[in-house]
Amino acid sequence: MIRISGLSFKYEGGREEALKNIDITVRRGDFLGVIGSSGAGKTTLLHAINGIIPHHFHGDYYGSVKVNGSDTVDNKPEQLAGTVGSVRQDFESQMVSSVVEDEILFGLENFSVPRDEIEKRLTDALDKTGIRNLRERNIATLSGGQKQKVAISAIIALMPDVLVLDEPTGELDPQSSRQIFRLLRELNEKHGITIIVVEQKIMLLCEFARSLAVMDGGKIILEGPVADVLKSSRQMESAGVNCPRVVTLADRLKDENLYMGPVPVNIPEAEKMVRSITL
Repeated sequence: MIRISGLSFKYEGGREEALKNIDITVRRGDFLGVIGSSGAGKTTLLHAINGIIPHHFHGDYYGSVKVNGSDTVDNKPEQLAGTVGSVRQDFESQMVSSVVEDEILFGLENFSVPRDEIEKRLTDALDKTGIRNLRERNIATLSGGQKQKVAISAIIALMPDVLVLDEPTGELDPQSSRQIFRLLRELNEKHGITIIVVEQKIMLLCEFARSLAVMDGGKIILEGPVADVLKSSRQMESAGVNCPRVVTLADRLKDENLYMGPVPVNIPEAEKMVRSITL
């Protein structure tokens, strides 16, 4: 699905490489969470996947990014958009219409979705993000969180093969954040859409993602299934990533030789861990 080989990139005028010799394969149907401290290279990595780099952000580019076997250097973002749908961190900059309905219709019409499918795709996208009541609203009157849901709706209506999102819950409250991640899991499991999401809320990633990539200084320092990556929690913390409290608790119990089982990635698994040492 996505194969990144020896990818290095330095922005034009930049002093240091934003990405340094990245090698990673994202298999079809994966749900990959990307995490790291500010400046680790997360957004730059997404820009390389959707073709914004090197077509819109120029600089020193080495290596390759291939999506379905096609090199992104040979395909501009607009050519990739039918395959790779993107929700950027500055999501408002990708909006082109003033009304919610028109924003979603714009993509559907420009990608030649059959006319008899458009209404269903539009209403399904609004329902999935919980904003059907905003269909006729002027986007300028919406809150930041509502605008973010509009941006996500416009992309998922297109049903791309790959969906890349840069901090999609940044403007959302905890309940709405979980709603978005439940939607991403549904798109992943029921529709087979490959999900790549940059997110700072690591508990959400641990609960919903299948795999994690931890970035530091433009490099991927850890990558693999969530539970396997969390075994290196101290390395994650040294890279500026706050691990879930359940992982920190497991580390302390292991330091005291009280627990030697698998690392819990959520509250139910943590409860099971605690019960195993108290019964």
